[in-house]
Amino acid sequence: MNIEIRKLTPELVEDYVHFFDTTPHSTNKDEHRCYCVCWCNDNYKNKDFSTAEKRRDIAIEYVKGNNIQGYLAYCDNKVIGWCNANTKSDCFECISWHMFMKSVDKDESSPGIKVKSVFCFAIAPEMRGKGIAELLLRRVCEDAKKDGFDYVEAYPNKEFINTEEDFMGPVKLYEKLGFVICYEFDNKYVMRKKLK
Repeated sequence: MNIEIRKLTPELVEDYVHFFDTTPHSTNKDEHRCYCVCWCNDNYKNKDFSTAEKRRDIAIEYVKGNNIQGYLAYCDNKVIGWCNANTKSDCFECISWHMFMKSVDKDESSPGIKVKSVFCFAIAPEMRGKGIAELLLRRVCEDAKKDGFDYVEAYPNKEFINTEEDFMGPVKLYEKLGFVICYEFDNKYVMRKKLK
């Protein structure tokens, strides 16, 4: 397989939305099609995420404004995977942080620490189990190191349930790339890879 990992840029907006338009996600119902707009560096207040069409429009706006950050995996110029990876401190006002991450340490006791957070993977069903998430995560770590981040952080479930419930990736993926468990909250671990 010829896999290429590309950093999401405004020029790739059509590829990005087409991936979510055409890739089965979660229950495969339109009302659950996320476009990954809930993990971003924008304040969720006054945003309407109620329909797939509205989420798609917000996704276009977010990609063009660099509010959603991450990486697309391509095979033969077709998007087959996505990893949402953003600067942790920029995402405290997104809706998913408020819904799921209130117990995560915001690193306020360590000023100057720069953390890249991995929030989500979406892999086309026919490409699952082929190492695509690992390639995406490796690229996140490589670029984060080049960009001066101190850590890459992830929030996997303690126990793998299924691909849809475990969109943050399995613990073993992170362990393979040198992440260690820092602490736990609810049913999740906070795992970190030190870059410096």
